[in-house]
Amino acid sequence: MLNMVFLTNSWLSSFNQPGVCVAVAMLLHYFLLAAFTWMWLESVHLYLALVKVFHVYVPKYMLKCCVAGWGIPAIVITIVLLINKDFYGNGSHSESNPFTNFCWIQENIAFYISVVAYVVLVLLMNTAMFITVLLQIRSMKSRTQKRSRFWKH
Repeated sequence: MLNMVFLTNSWLSSFNQPGVCVAVAMLLHYFLLAAFTWMWLESVHLYLALVKVFHVYVPKYMLKCCVAGWGIPAIVITIVLLINKDFYGNGSHSESNPFTNFCWIQENIAFYISVVAYVVLVLLMNTAMFITVLLQIRSMKSRTQKRSRFWKH
């Protein structure tokens, strides 16, 4: 959906309908955040599968993942809309070329907080999960090597 909204964004913004542009910008923002949220959930799943291997039963795991994956971005979008729906709009960069119109977040502070900070937070959490998983795999490998040396002696 992110790709579809992104590819149709310029065409939809050419209709010069503020409501359509706000809806398209909101959908683009939502699906971008949802993609990063699902990326974070994948890292959590990797952590549970490789680090917490045993005794990890989470009741209704997929339901909780879906609520987080689709709900957290919806909360962010709702907050942006509640603060000011005019944060979303048509970013025309050139009047001579109508295809440069693009519906997106027009306010820099809203963009930096609701997109850049969100993405950086997800990337930091994914990096922490990745390092934890790597350390776990490394410790498993060293334990296996110690056992094999023990049995050889």
